[in-house]
Amino acid sequence: MTALDLSRPEVVAADLPAPASFFLGWDHIELWVGNARQAAQFLAAAFGFRVTDYAGPETGVTDRASYVLEQGSIRFVVTGAMGPHGDIARHVKSHGDGVHDLAVTVTDAAACYDAALARGAIGLRSPHVVSDGSGTIVAATVATYGDTQHTFVERAGYGGRFWPGYSDDDLPPEPVGPPVGLHRLDHCVGNVELGALDNWVDFYRSTLGFESLVHFDDDQISTEYSALMSTVVWDGSKVVLPINEPAHGKKRSQIQEYLDFYGSAGVQHLALRTDDIVAAVSALRARGVRFLRVPDAYYDDIRLRLASLELPWDDLQRLGILVDRDQDGYLLQIFSETITDRPTVFFEIIQREGAKGFGAGNFKALFEAIERQQDRRGNL
Repeated sequence: MTALDLSRPEVVAADLPAPASFFLGWDHIELWVGNARQAAQFLAAAFGFRVTDYAGPETGVTDRASYVLEQGSIRFVVTGAMGPHGDIARHVKSHGDGVHDLAVTVTDAAACYDAALARGAIGLRSPHVVSDGSGTIVAATVATYGDTQHTFVERAGYGGRFWPGYSDDDLPPEPVGPPVGLHRLDHCVGNVELGALDNWVDFYRSTLGFESLVHFDDDQISTEYSALMSTVVWDGSKVVLPINEPAHGKKRSQIQEYLDFYGSAGVQHLALRTDDIVAAVSALRARGVRFLRVPDAYYDDIRLRLASLELPWDDLQRLGILVDRDQDGYLLQIFSETITDRPTVFFEIIQREGAKGFGAGNFKALFEAIERQQDRRGNL
């Protein structure tokens, strides 16, 4: 971990804009995995991503292999170690496959980093320049919950595809399958330890300059057996980060199960937005993606409660898609089973039709579905 460079003029928090004021949106999400080639193939074959760039021994990067996958504006990087030592191998040993970096594009990486450190952030890598024939990228990194980090990426001076050191030569072919139609990262959910939620909400508010969007207490997100609390923070535009902590209940909550198996706080799921969730989920199921299921009784209730909405109800029930409404509109959502052997990381597919919420009306049905999976694993 690095501290603010003492050779530079003293930086005072009050003199600097909030780090979030430099944000332009998501840049990429990097996952550290045990086998990057297989993880890239899975995301391409199952979720319809295209492999667009690669870095590894063939491109002069000797300690890792990284594949860049894209769909719409969503960009994932999956990275695996080339040997048993180093940060990547240690991360995978501790956590299994998981999200390591939540990277955002910024207008000025150095100023964003200075502002974050002046407000108390822990610096992991100070501003540095990487370049090739297509220009330069400036990047800097700070720590967040667990072993997760935020990298600030300044791309204004770069005209290349993803990053210096990556190549688009000899990439894997696109797998056969129907197009999925995912087009942006909607939100990214983190799980933190019991009692840590308020501290991390304060970190995002006071250190990075985020705002609190909504809070859910354990009486709003609970079942007969378990509960959790959650606060959604955001940069005011595109970077939306719900944060969960477990709450006391009769049995182990899904958040505690995650923490036990991941070994620390970390990213639980990534919500991917589509404009046509019926088509997207149909394509994903055809590609072999498995989703959580809710009982048919859920649809008996929701059809009555939201009868004023003109929706393809039979298709929604057949595919297991959930429906919720708020004062701004409605949303449709569905959650995959965990995509890793450890019961940790999964995906949400979401379509928003005006709604700005997170499916509060579906919490009970969703959590009961997760509890059924926990019970099958012997972890409830």
